[in-house]
Amino acid sequence: MTATSSRRVGEPRLSSQEELDAMEADGTEDIESLMEDMDYIPGHFHLDLSLNCDPVGPVKLRLRDTYLKQESLRGELEAEAGYLQYAVRNLLGLLAFHLEHFDTAEEIFRSICKEDPGNLNAWANLGYVYDKLGRELDASECVEKVSHLMGLDAGEASQEETRILAARCLAEQAYVYPYDVELDREEDLRDRLTAALTLYNRALDYGGHLISVEEKRSWYFKMATIYIRLDDIVKTKEDSEYSRLSHYNKGLKLLKETLDSDKSQHKALAWCYVGIMLERKEEFTTVPMSIHDCGYSASDPLSCYGTAINLASEDAFTLNLLAKVFFLLGKHEMATGICNMALNVLPDPELNWQAYCTRAKINVMLYVRDLEKAKYAQGGIPDRQKLVEARKDLDKVLTVRPCLRTHLEMAQVYYYMGVDALQESLLVDEGAVNSALVSLSHALQFELGDSLPDLHVLRGRCLLLKGEEQNAADCFKLAVELERPGSTDTTALRCLLQALLTLFMLGGPDPSLAIAQLELWVQKAEGKYPKDVVKSELRCLYRTHTEEVTELSRSLIRTGRLDLVRRLLETVVPKQLVKKRPVARSYSYT
Repeated sequence: MTATSSRRVGEPRLSSQEELDAMEADGTEDIESLMEDMDYIPGHFHLDLSLNCDPVGPVKLRLRDTYLKQESLRGELEAEAGYLQYAVRNLLGLLAFHLEHFDTAEEIFRSICKEDPGNLNAWANLGYVYDKLGRELDASECVEKVSHLMGLDAGEASQEETRILAARCLAEQAYVYPYDVELDREEDLRDRLTAALTLYNRALDYGGHLISVEEKRSWYFKMATIYIRLDDIVKTKEDSEYSRLSHYNKGLKLLKETLDSDKSQHKALAWCYVGIMLERKEEFTTVPMSIHDCGYSASDPLSCYGTAINLASEDAFTLNLLAKVFFLLGKHEMATGICNMALNVLPDPELNWQAYCTRAKINVMLYVRDLEKAKYAQGGIPDRQKLVEARKDLDKVLTVRPCLRTHLEMAQVYYYMGVDALQESLLVDEGAVNSALVSLSHALQFELGDSLPDLHVLRGRCLLLKGEEQNAADCFKLAVELERPGSTDTTALRCLLQALLTLFMLGGPDPSLAIAQLELWVQKAEGKYPKDVVKSELRCLYRTHTEEVTELSRSLIRTGRLDLVRRLLETVVPKQLVKKRPVARSYSYT
């Protein structure tokens, strides 16, 4: 099922005469029944992915998400070796196709076919692209090649070779599912991860002893990381412990298998994930049996992390992968130390830009964390040297690898340099804020740069500091428009409400313009966000700007605009209790 064509890749394409002959011989058989008889269908365009269906929300948001997936996946390509590199490249071709970069998609699939002539997915995907481009002859040749490789034409392909190709085809398809788009709901993500595991298991069944042990271990590692992600999802459920045990035990046993890999990268990452699993054992009332089965009864997480780091100590790329894992786990000091190790091994920013980027992200995150603590008198003044170090690292990356995300991160650094360390609303360095705006303008030059809500929010904050309230409000409006329907991230909405309230208080020649904007965007917000989320933001606006909201309410009442007043009152006045019959005893409802 695809949004772009009714014919799936892998379906036999018949000539007009052949179609007539088939109809005369058998008028009831159709393409769908033929497909149902096949054990598997090569190619990616028929897979049950959001990518292959119409977008849930605006098309621009789908394009943005697809583009960002493509950018992040290019880094993954460097991490994969062996046959799984073709899984990454096939996925890159799929993403390029859905971005309507048809020439790029064709080039990617053709290059795979040239390097790996038995790659079923690449041939099927290439045939689909040719079909889209109207190159019927080329498309039919691809379909014939797929049929030959699958042994459907009783050709020379041996049964063993056919099973090997089928197993790799299924493993490549499994690789795709966790990278699908529009997986904001846990249920959707869980479905994709489960589908990936199903396909990996089918690949193992198809390949059996014909697939090398080392290639299987690369699949085991991918499956283990999926089980870890499923464990993250399931542990938030009421029956979490019962549901988690299966995922936990399977994941740990697969990691155990991966530790025997010949590749130091897989071994190092596997030890890192074993450490993560051992940390999680404390979340169970009874120690999961897989810990004893795998021989980890006397092991502790730190020793596993140490083993992982030692295995990767001379490999900058593997160190970067470990640093990314620790960063995502919130182990920032450990991640920083590993980045430093990677830069000692390979200091050239052109070859090791990942380490500089990760270290910069950590420094910015630590600064923002300390800033939040300082706002609530829970810590001292944040160390602005972290911002200086982050800027140095990002400067090195931008000289060799300028990209959308790096410009956005640099703008964030300059923004925090320009505001007070305790009161973010105070401008202390206009030059730094101007530099942030310049970085954002560079980011906007990249494809789909204008579709990132974070970019418009940061731009609006910079303009607010410079006293350009209306320009800031316009930026926040763009950010709200770019949020997905049903989103619970209200950063853009909160900033917009505050900016419009500021515009009202400034007065100007006609304050009714600001009031009209407030009414319009509260109404739009109620169609974009869950209603309780909008109420919560209005309540927050009242509590943090009580005098201003009170003045706004008076003006609304004077002009007869009571809808917004009613919404504001609903956020601060509790609902009236249903009138009760008098009783002998009094009850407290507090």
